[in-house]
Amino acid sequence: MPEPKVADKNTPYWWEAAPVKEVSSQPLAKQLDVVIVGAGYAGLSAGLALARAGRSVAAFDAMNPGEGASTRNGGMTSGSIRPDSATINRRFGEGKALAIEAEGKVAREFLYDFIATEGLACDFKQVGSFSGALGFGQYETKTRDAEALAKRLGIEAYAVPHAEQRNYIGTDFYRGGTVRKDTGGLHPAKFHAELLRVALAAGLTVHSNTPIMSIDRDVSGFRVTTAVGVVKARQVLVCTNGYTDGAAPYLRRRLVPVRSRMIATEELAPEIITRLMPKRMMVGEGRELGFYYRPSPDGKRILLGGRDSSRTGDPAAPTLRLRRGLIELFPELEGVRLTHSWFGNVAMNRDMLPRIFEKNGVVYATGFCGSGVVWAPWLGTRAAHKLMGQTDQAESAFDFRPPAAVPLYRGNPWFMPAVIQGYALQDRIAWSRHSR
Repeated sequence: MPEPKVADKNTPYWWEAAPVKEVSSQPLAKQLDVVIVGAGYAGLSAGLALARAGRSVAAFDAMNPGEGASTRNGGMTSGSIRPDSATINRRFGEGKALAIEAEGKVAREFLYDFIATEGLACDFKQVGSFSGALGFGQYETKTRDAEALAKRLGIEAYAVPHAEQRNYIGTDFYRGGTVRKDTGGLHPAKFHAELLRVALAAGLTVHSNTPIMSIDRDVSGFRVTTAVGVVKARQVLVCTNGYTDGAAPYLRRRLVPVRSRMIATEELAPEIITRLMPKRMMVGEGRELGFYYRPSPDGKRILLGGRDSSRTGDPAAPTLRLRRGLIELFPELEGVRLTHSWFGNVAMNRDMLPRIFEKNGVVYATGFCGSGVVWAPWLGTRAAHKLMGQTDQAESAFDFRPPAAVPLYRGNPWFMPAVIQGYALQDRIAWSRHSR
């Protein structure tokens, strides 16, 4: 029996204004300075830097450029790191924790300057973000974190008590929250289209729908076998993430693709948007399987996302879960129509930190863990400078040992439904303990 239709379309809302397209076919070069695997944010950013430095470089994508997470994400410029500072401190030391936190600020500033300097028409607005607390204990923790952020990095961040919450978000679901003003939102598909435009203009060659079959090292560099032929390259940079395939088996054992799904409402009356999202901020919350949401760039819809435990097809259940979450937050949207429901893969690794690393001569920029809008352009560019031997410009706190392999994993995330259910159980337990 077919699943009930709960949204008008199962393609990304972002593709309405900026559909993904195949790049015009180009002859396959016999030899290149650099081959890049992947033509999303990271691959294009790296290719742009390399091409402008005079390198002969081509990026190969198994799909249309950007068809993966680069044009399916929420468009939030958070640069969030999933482990908190205490966890990073415990695992890697205080110096690494402080360096990672500081690099987030630099990476966001890099992105904003890049958008402005290149004149990228991607609807970027630095509107800030609100993070909702589920209970008063979580509110106190978030408050301390905001105070520490403001003190250490000079970022405008502050607490919002429950009594003032509706000035920021039109729901009573949270028990206060925190605001940080150094984040914002953009149109992710427009951003990718503009990044592709400037990269092509700089001299990067992009091959659409051209999977890499194998990467083999030889005495002169690398022999890269593609679906349309073989190219010799002095260097190889792998910038795949949640769509990593057999072309990069070492990486595939270390990255687990996780579905993230989003829904878009129909256009809402201006007064509803003003009531529900008065500051037009990006919004997140403190649950393991929490939601992230925002107004559309034109301010006419609400877009909401969260984890999707399904593994095949396009079932209705994950969309219905997001719809229930939307109504829980905003009961007045009970009868709203959903125009779009779509998913994309993010990539998680065992320590949940983005990464630049090198293995057998191949350089990798990957593992963005759901925050690729900021980290993919930043680390892609850092990796390009690493390839060029430009040490100062390549420096990054994320350039260290590869992530650990996931035991018994070879690319099929068979265990993810159980992991998601485990997170859901943690959320239920935490919810029962919250002082509301």
